Amino acid sequence: MASDHTNSPTALLLLPPPPAFSFVQVKDAFQPSLVDVYTKLSNALIGSNRTAMLDIALAIPDLLSPACQPRARVFAQLQHYLSSVYTLVGVVCATQNIELDSPGGIDTRVVFINASESTSTIQASDSPRFGPILDIQSLANSRRRWDHVFYMSNTNGQNLANSFTNSVSSQTRDGTAASMQAITSQPDWEISDRLLIPDDQHPSTPYYSVVVGGTFDHLHVGHKLLLTAVALVLEPLDREQEGRLTIGVTGDALLVNKKYAEFLESWEERWQSTADFLTAIMDFSPEKKSPQIERVFAPGPNGKTVLVRIQPNLAFEFVEISDPFGPTITEENLGAIVVSKETHSGGAAVNEERLKKGWNGLAVFEVDVLQSGEAATATDLEGFESKISSTDIRRRRVHLAKV
Repeated sequence: MASDHTNSPTALLLLPPPPAFSFVQVKDAFQPSLVDVYTKLSNALIGSNRTAMLDIALAIPDLLSPACQPRARVFAQLQHYLSSVYTLVGVVCATQNIELDSPGGIDTRVVFINASESTSTIQASDSPRFGPILDIQSLANSRRRWDHVFYMSNTNGQNLANSFTNSVSSQTRDGTAASMQAITSQPDWEISDRLLIPDDQHPSTPYYSVVVGGTFDHLHVGHKLLLTAVALVLEPLDREQEGRLTIGVTGDALLVNKKYAEFLESWEERWQSTADFLTAIMDFSPEKKSPQIERVFAPGPNGKTVLVRIQPNLAFEFVEISDPFGPTITEENLGAIVVSKETHSGGAAVNEERLKKGWNGLAVFEVDVLQSGEAATATDLEGFESKISSTDIRRRRVHLAKV
C-alpha cells in the first residue's frame, strides 16, 4: 500500500556540532534527542499509513570557509559523520520499534549547515548554492513548511536555534507556521575549534560531474547515505554552468532473479524516488519550480536516460543500467565516481575499462557502510539490519500482503 503524504507530519531537527564524528561520540551526544523526536513523530502516525518527513541539519563550524573548498577536501570526514548519524537513526528506530521509509514510518534526510558567525559574508555571492552543504540562512529561508523545528535544550542547541530563528526573513516568517520546540538533550560538551580538518593530502580538484550506480529498490537509509555522499562530492557552479549527478539505476531485466521479485519497484519508481530524495537534500531555493524532465531512448547499451534539471546549475541524469559498468564507459565527460567500501574494487574496474578506451580515469571516493557492528552493541542486530535491507523490506511486503 502506498503511503499517504497528505497532511503528513513534517519536522526539522537542528543538531549542534558533536564532540567528534565517531559513532560512539555521536551516539552519546545525540541518542536521547533522536529518541525524543522519532517517538513524537511516530506517535503522530499511529493508526494511519502516512509517512512523516524529518530533515536533520548537522551544524559544523567553518564548513563553508575557504579552507574547506573544494568539497573533496572534507569529503572523508563528512561522509564518516554522515554514516555515524544514519547508523544512529537505524539504532534508535530498531530499539524503539519505529518504522523507517515506509507507510507508518519516518522518511529521514540529513544535510550539513555552516555553524560559523561569518556565514553571511561567505554567502555574499548571488550564485545559487545547493545542498547537502549550505548556510543556515539558506535553510531558514527555503520556505519548507515544517510543522515543528526541534532543537536541543542545552546551551549548544539553544544557540543554534537562535541562529536559525534570527536568520528567518520577515517574508519567510509570515508564510511559515513552524513552531520551535526544545527536546531532551545531553548536558553541554566542548566543541572543538578543529572539528573539521581539511585533507591536505587530497588533490584540491573540484568535481562537477559525479557518477554512482545501484538498484535503489525501496529507498532506505543505506541508499540515502550513498546518495548524500555523491552529492557531497559535487561542487557548486555559477548560473552559467551546470553540475550533474549521473545515477545508474539497474534495469528491470537484470533483477528478475532477486528474492521476492514480485515486490520489486519498477525502474520508473526507483529513479523517481531517487530523484525525490536528491531534490530534498539539494534544492533549497525559495522559489519552487517544477523540474524540467527530458527523456532519451538511444540505441545500444545504457541508452535509456532521464535528465531532470532541478536548478539552472544542477541536473540529475538517470541511466538504465544494462551491464556491469553502466554510464561510466558510455559517457566520457565524468569526473568522479562514488562507491561503498564493500564495492571499492568496482572503481578500479571502471577505470581499467575507461583507460582501454583512451579516456581519463575517474577520481574514486569511498563511502563507509552503515556500522552494523557498532549498532549490535546497542540493539538487536537483526532489527537494525531489517531497516537497511531492500530484500528484507520486500519480505515484509510479502508478509503484509498475506495478512
